[in-house]
Amino acid sequence: MVRTGAGAGGAGAAGRAAPGVKAARRPEVRLPPLEPYTGGELEPDGDYDGLEFREADLAGQDGGGARFMDCALTGCALDETRLRHARVLDCVLTGARGVGTDLSEAMLRDVELVEARLGGTQLHGSVLERVVVRGGKIDFLNLRSARLKDVVFEGCVLVEPDFGGARLERVEFTDCVLKGADLTGATLTDVDLRGAAGLDIARGADRLAGAVIGTAQLLDLAPVLAAALGVRVEGP
Repeated sequence: MVRTGAGAGGAGAAGRAAPGVKAARRPEVRLPPLEPYTGGELEPDGDYDGLEFREADLAGQDGGGARFMDCALTGCALDETRLRHARVLDCVLTGARGVGTDLSEAMLRDVELVEARLGGTQLHGSVLERVVVRGGKIDFLNLRSARLKDVVFEGCVLVEPDFGGARLERVEFTDCVLKGADLTGATLTDVDLRGAAGLDIARGADRLAGAVIGTAQLLDLAPVLAAALGVRVEGP
């Protein structure tokens, strides 16, 4: 397990691409005037367009395959909500809370997730494109075999996130704390970890090729990187 503190320059490095590293493109969500959602429970393959879900209790509901477009979800309960294969497009989710939300094999594009309090969220096999996760805390996030492109984790805490087998391209961690991250089998391209406020890699440190880290982080990672290369370090 590897733990490091903030990268060289700390938060000051956040938001600036290192030389030769492409910065993530952030979503530009401009919601139209919204109608309040009064439709009762979610429906599989439902179509939700231009709606505001405010303080809605969606726990245990099945919206598998549904499409959410130009929607705002504010303060919604998502415990065990089933959204497998859902498409979430041009949406803002603020204050989402819940355990066991199933978004496996879903598509999230041009999405802002703000101040979430989630646990055991299933996003394995999903596609995230132009997504910002800002603030909040997510425990045991499952992103195995997911594809992340132009994704920013900003000011949030990720406890034991699982990126096993995932593909990360133009992904930034800005003032974000990662605890017990699993990168086993992951592929990283233009991933900027310099601004991470805390970096704790439990598995898969050998998959950091394609990432940029700060000088201080490199020093902290040196023992595990040496081990991955089969280099034995000895000395007084």
